[in-house]
Amino acid sequence: MGIKERKEREKEARREEIISAAEKVFFEKGLVAATMDEIAERAELSKGTIYLYYKSKEDLYIAAALRGWDLLARMFEEATATGEPPLKLIENLGNAYYAYFLQHRDYYRMAYLYEHREMHTLISGEMVDQCNLSNKRIWGCVCAPIQMAQEEGLIRDDIKPMEASVMLWANCDGLMRLIDQDEKVWLEEMGIHLESLLRKSNRLLVEGMLTEKGKKQMAGLFELTPTATQ
Repeated sequence: MGIKERKEREKEARREEIISAAEKVFFEKGLVAATMDEIAERAELSKGTIYLYYKSKEDLYIAAALRGWDLLARMFEEATATGEPPLKLIENLGNAYYAYFLQHRDYYRMAYLYEHREMHTLISGEMVDQCNLSNKRIWGCVCAPIQMAQEEGLIRDDIKPMEASVMLWANCDGLMRLIDQDEKVWLEEMGIHLESLLRKSNRLLVEGMLTEKGKKQMAGLFELTPTATQ
């Protein structure tokens, strides 16, 4: 290994150390309460060294969040690489997203802040580009089995794959946020089991997209959202 390659590896290793330290602070305190001083202390580096790698606290926050999005993308890729029929792959995606929510709640919550448009004005163009690439990868995973199902005549041709993807994501994400914030309140005060509602509403959404051929294939075979044990 040459000197240049060694230095690049060392630089990348330092960058990963910084992100690892930062995400611990962000998980504990969130973006607003966290400080670069705390991150530097956790990383055992000077604050100046942190700024050599990241221009702002917001850039560093997004760098940590991107770890979560990469993890989600890999879970989606695994869920859709089983060789199963496309309707089953759609079910697998629902399972994978809910498993991500259950197992990696801190990463899931980090996405909240990026959805606020003002956050985009606080981060560098480089980080925005990385987020766009990550989003493209994730949406590609979601759209692919829907496109496959449509090509097989299982999903109506008046629904674009991205439209179907957004509808399913919005339903899942909205209900998962309620689970995250007020699950017990909804159950105890309103008698609504949100995980069951997630399962039911996803199924209704998918059924509404299907052709008669798709309905016949789906009937009795698929539960399009996961259970807590998955």
